[in-house]
Amino acid sequence: MNTAGKGRLVALAAVAVGATVALAGCASGDPLDSGSSTDGASSETIVVGSQDYYSNEIIAEIYAQALEENGFTVDRQFRIGQREVYIPEIEAGEIDVFPEYTGNLLQYYVPDTTATTSDDVYAELETSLPEGLRVLDQSSATDQDSYNVTKEFSDANGVTSLADLAKVTTPLTLGGNSELETRPYGPEGLKSVYGVDVAFTPIEDSGGPLTLKALVDDQVQLVNIYSADPNIKANDLVTLEDPEGLFLASHVVPVVSEKVTDEIAEVINTVSDALTAEDLVALNALSVDEQQSADQIAKDWLAEKSLF
Repeated sequence: MNTAGKGRLVALAAVAVGATVALAGCASGDPLDSGSSTDGASSETIVVGSQDYYSNEIIAEIYAQALEENGFTVDRQFRIGQREVYIPEIEAGEIDVFPEYTGNLLQYYVPDTTATTSDDVYAELETSLPEGLRVLDQSSATDQDSYNVTKEFSDANGVTSLADLAKVTTPLTLGGNSELETRPYGPEGLKSVYGVDVAFTPIEDSGGPLTLKALVDDQVQLVNIYSADPNIKANDLVTLEDPEGLFLASHVVPVVSEKVTDEIAEVINTVSDALTAEDLVALNALSVDEQQSADQIAKDWLAEKSLF
């Protein structure tokens, strides 16, 4: 864990020790270790949700296990769907903790945002959520939309950036989940920002095997795959550079309800502080390549980071 993460753990441990000594005359614990300091809060169930996306489920499972180790009762509501489905549930207070992505979440609430950098996106997001919702600390881990082509296509057409697509003379088709067609960075975004015309083919597996097959078979020439997906490297794909900032910086960030107390927030913030971009790619690879469950992946990662 990095220095900041250790510092947070030490500080929390000190609080837990002091509280326990005062109440029971003994001392033990850290922020991700069950203890009497959370007994009052643990009587209320915390609902943790996730997208219908394996990587998001892994992060949600990490949150859930960390909270349980800290004495909280957790109800898992995983694989709910895409943003258009689960955001209303979060806004209604039916979900208390949800791993999100700063750039995409900001564009959901502020479609015409001009923020692009990590800090600017996070700052605007903090002030753009509906009443009753807030974001906790953003992680250094990123998993954002990215457009990818095969290496063969890149070499044959001299394409390494989205801007280069404008010089391709053959028809282009973009593949991705159906909601991509109306997202700000979809076909209209490519046209307005880069002057690139593309047709669109819906492929409903979030950059999974169906998307990869369509790309390799040249049914589509361009696909949306999240940047932390190990399939990009495994299939020697070329992620196209985005010099004009069509995609906003998008870090992993928890969005939470009013039920989330300072104690709960501190546990989740400690997890976010420890999760790196490299970690997320490695965790995703365990799911994609080794078919490990989200439960096992989360348990092993928390143990590796000595978070409980």
